Amino acid sequence: MPLCQNARILGAYAQTELGHGSDVSSLETTATFDKASDEFVIHTPTMTAIKWWPGDVGIHCTHTIVFANLIIDGNKYGVMPFLCQIRDCDTFMPCTGIKLGDMGPKLGYNSKNNGWLSFDNVRIPREQMLMKYVSVDREGNFQIEGDTRVLYSVMMDIRVQLI
Repeated sequence: MPLCQNARILGAYAQTELGHGSDVSSLETTATFDKASDEFVIHTPTMTAIKWWPGDVGIHCTHTIVFANLIIDGNKYGVMPFLCQIRDCDTFMPCTGIKLGDMGPKLGYNSKNNGWLSFDNVRIPREQMLMKYVSVDREGNFQIEGDTRVLYSVMMDIRVQLI
């Protein structure tokens, strides 16, 4: 699914899952590369893989950075970030294959519309994988572009900035 054209993008960070909290190594959401279409297929395979607590997903966001297990030709390459549109930029209705909602009142923090989010075989172009430190080419070749420890530090840095 291409990004909105000539529209304001409102984003979220979707890593935490219902059954795994912030245990990145246990995340179940998948991003399977489809060579024929040059796309990733983002999928929530179980109820425990539903993204849980992402800020502003409940009502406002149109896009998210979703963390998912990269799979190419049946091989797993670890959790990677992908940019995914979740709502129509004009109507704010969920895009095809997206289920989401607000989590309701939050004790002492009702102004934040934390939500939940799931993906049902949502297709995104290969270029929507964030590829600063790793890359996947048209043929499905995976390459590390730096120190793999940097990948983890990026997630930690984002969390610190959110606080």
